Amino acid sequence: MRNRFDEQLARLNDLLSAMGKLCEKAIALTTQALIEQDVALAREAIGIERENDIKEKEIESLCMRLLLQQQPVAKDLRFISAALKMITDMERIGDQAADISELAIYLADQTYIKKLEHIPQMASATVKMVTESIESFIGKDLELARSVIAYDDVVDELFDAIRFDLIGMIREDGANGKQAIDLMMIAKYYERIGDHAVNISEWVEFAITGVAPKGKQSSRADAI
Repeated sequence: MRNRFDEQLARLNDLLSAMGKLCEKAIALTTQALIEQDVALAREAIGIERENDIKEKEIESLCMRLLLQQQPVAKDLRFISAALKMITDMERIGDQAADISELAIYLADQTYIKKLEHIPQMASATVKMVTESIESFIGKDLELARSVIAYDDVVDELFDAIRFDLIGMIREDGANGKQAIDLMMIAKYYERIGDHAVNISEWVEFAITGVAPKGKQSSRADAI
């Protein structure tokens, strides 16, 4: 019985890894589409959202089977519960990459008011966070999960730099306002992707330690 359970847990890890790679691909494609103002790439990135949704349902189904058929306890129960929470954040990452792609399509025929310098840096940072948050779950690596949480400061600082630059450009010339708002929204989507990677890492921490993330405590969590 335990061998079968371990096989299913390994399958869960494989599916989570695959969903994580879809998130990484979506972020990379949407960023490339934004920089190169490539509508075809943006649409390809949007298409990944549907794949992400399918993967989410597959993982959710496996988790429910594990809970109902295997009736796990203690640490095993925490890891399966954490996986269910994580896929919600991963699905939102896919959604936000698609949102950025929609804006990339809208901006494709416009001349950028400033060179996209910090946005690609934000994208790279968020890909790192998403990748390492999933790796921390698969490897049950508490130190890696906590490093992802700390790394969110890098993304926040980049967002602040973008906001400062764009506000300055609006003050210099009101005609920059419309595109500046669009670019600000893009930066905000990247910042939210980083926040979702933090959420994933916090659930990894819960799975390993049994301590629910701040603001996520519940009687159920305390009981696990």
